[in-house]
Amino acid sequence: MNHIIYSLCRSMAWLGALVLTAIALMSVVSIAGRALSPFGLGPVPGDFELVEAGAALAVFCFMPWCHLRRGHAVVDLFWNSYPPAMKRALEVLSDALMLAVWLLLVWRMGIVTTEYRANGEVSFILQMPVWWGYAASMLPATIGCLAYGWRLLESLGLATPPAGFANAEAAH
Repeated sequence: MNHIIYSLCRSMAWLGALVLTAIALMSVVSIAGRALSPFGLGPVPGDFELVEAGAALAVFCFMPWCHLRRGHAVVDLFWNSYPPAMKRALEVLSDALMLAVWLLLVWRMGIVTTEYRANGEVSFILQMPVWWGYAASMLPATIGCLAYGWRLLESLGLATPPAGFANAEAAH
């Protein structure tokens, strides 16, 4: 199971990279279009709307992989002075809190998605339904719940990362 979860999260991170690359290229085209407006070109219509939805999707794609790899920012000023039992307790607590926050986030995203769909709200320029952005982020967010739960199991010693991945102690 760990190989499936890690592979899925890595694939989602690559999807996030592709989305971020597409956003960057679209931004370059839009900026160049603005600069070349005397020649009949112009910005990409709704560029900021696309950047907003794409950036959110990319973040949701990156977060599960980041968490599995223990890539979040850590303030470890006193970490090495803590006894091993305290380190383990703090890791379990932080993983449990992250899972709880992620579950709350996905739950609320689901509610907001259905509310935006029901009220028919659309973006200003593209007239794109707002709920599309939320719906696109639901799959990586749900995969994030799986990743955060799996990471909690690893912290509890009930699961192990696949070969080649450092354990939590080595990450600090």
